[in-house]
Amino acid sequence: MAESTCTSGKEIRVMNGVWDRTTPSSDASDAMLLAHGRDVLARESDAIASAAQHLDTSFCTAIRLLESCTGSIVVTGVGKAGLVARKISATLASTGTPSHFLHPTEAMHGDLGTLRRDDVLLALSQSGETEEITRLMPHVTAMGIRIIALTGRSDSTLARSADAVVCSGNVQEACLLGLAPTTSTSVLMALGDAMALVTSTLRNFTSEDFAKRHPGGNLGRQLGTVEQSMRPLSQCRVATVGDLVRTVFSKPLPSRRTGAVMVIEHDGRLAGIFTDSDLARLFERRLDELIDEPIECVMTRNPTVAGIGMRLRDVAALLASRRLSELPVVDADSRPVGLVDIVDLVGFVRPETIESSITDEMLSDTWTSEKVSEERNVDAAHDSSERAA
Repeated sequence: MAESTCTSGKEIRVMNGVWDRTTPSSDASDAMLLAHGRDVLARESDAIASAAQHLDTSFCTAIRLLESCTGSIVVTGVGKAGLVARKISATLASTGTPSHFLHPTEAMHGDLGTLRRDDVLLALSQSGETEEITRLMPHVTAMGIRIIALTGRSDSTLARSADAVVCSGNVQEACLLGLAPTTSTSVLMALGDAMALVTSTLRNFTSEDFAKRHPGGNLGRQLGTVEQSMRPLSQCRVATVGDLVRTVFSKPLPSRRTGAVMVIEHDGRLAGIFTDSDLARLFERRLDELIDEPIECVMTRNPTVAGIGMRLRDVAALLASRRLSELPVVDADSRPVGLVDIVDLVGFVRPETIESSITDEMLSDTWTSEKVSEERNVDAAHDSSERAA
């Protein structure tokens, strides 16, 4: 296996030879390419680890400013640092801290008007001497706005203008030329993530808060609630205890076919569930005479259910872990309000899980005549006790 060693940043040494910036691309072996790629990743990860070790109380000062801000966290930077600033601003906003990006050049031409006294400015510059940033600082200070500097030099012009300084350190770029912002931007990005997430924790940001800010896409759907994907009760097959199986299945189907019948008590509470697979098993086991029995004799009692407000990702996990195809949705009084079919969660549950759920349902406990008689005896005893009461 090729071995790489970090030298001065000008060359990458491997067992097969040396690749420096003068090596023709046609002479670069796979081992050299891998060594170079691993070297870049190693340099950047080492720099982030070093930044973590060197965090001091100035980081805490910055966090307190962010957490106590009653306005917006305005993030600014130019070039690659500006791109990082945009991402940090987006992370802050999506994790519970209002934020927007301000281009420093545009700020000097009117966009300073977007700043308010209760805002906090987070300024990024690895050198701390970026002209567009340093020219902006006196004007921001004059507005009474607190400043946090995210920079590689604690003695820079930017740092001296700030109320709090988070230092990324004097990092060496991973570029063979030592010029392209690579390691420095990775460290700035990581520090920005740390600042955003620590602030989010202090603000008691919850998964419910996160869901409100991410309504779109697959992530938003996972954080949605079961009511958003369930089939409402009006589109479900529902039977009452005492209904014969034959009667239940001869009723017209709702507009959207479901693979199960929810069985309810006379008071409206969920009593059990009877699936199409249960019906098929009666015929497979030549127990078709049971279709003229009350459905509670063959239903599954106390089925697994989802409660109103349950996250869709948790519903999907429940279906997968229990290998179920249908899941009744009930309110706080155990009254059914809808049903989730596994096909409604395509994209949440892996295809093989859907297939195994259906197979397991077909192979689940088989009803026998003795079991049905036992169920009838239990129901009869229950009815007798109720009449006696």
